[in-house]
Amino acid sequence: MIVRAKAARDTAASPEPPLVERLLQGDEAALRESYLAHRPALLRFARRLIGDAAAAHDLVHEVFVRLPRAIRRLRPGASLEGFLIAVAVNHARHHVRAAARRRRAQLRLAQEPRRAPDRAPDQELERRRLARALSSALDRLPIDQRVAFVLCAVEERTSAEAAALAGTNESTMRARLFHARRKLREHLAGYHDGGDS
Repeated sequence: MIVRAKAARDTAASPEPPLVERLLQGDEAALRESYLAHRPALLRFARRLIGDAAAAHDLVHEVFVRLPRAIRRLRPGASLEGFLIAVAVNHARHHVRAAARRRRAQLRLAQEPRRAPDRAPDQELERRRLARALSSALDRLPIDQRVAFVLCAVEERTSAEAAALAGTNESTMRARLFHARRKLREHLAGYHDGGDS
């Protein structure tokens, strides 16, 4: 009876190591658990940052492929989700450029004469103009400003949280957000004034 109670206490005192510790040990099951637990939030962030579903999926895949090596850089006590977003930010440049090229190609295709049967010509023209203006505004933002805008304005994180994720200081993050908002307003002004941006 005493032996059984001691065994129960030992089992309770040594639970399975936390997920991050298991990742550091190279546990493949921990990598799968991380993927299942954090992929939805990371994919939402990537879609907001890149603006292209295919490129966002590619970026998320790359983050999890790199995770077994990257996890060594996680600071003690830091959240795994925040760390994954920081890794995504560090690797986003290539994916942002690829998404911008893809959008430009899609816009060129959209210029070809084609009429939706259930949409009036003026509605189709307005839809195309808005798509061009939004894509152009998004693609003109430098990656650091785009990251600041998505983290602070879209995901509503504080400038301190966003700065930690982007690996910068809070005043720099605020400056990037300020410039991102100003540039987006400038880029979209032509659309609101009736011209193409």
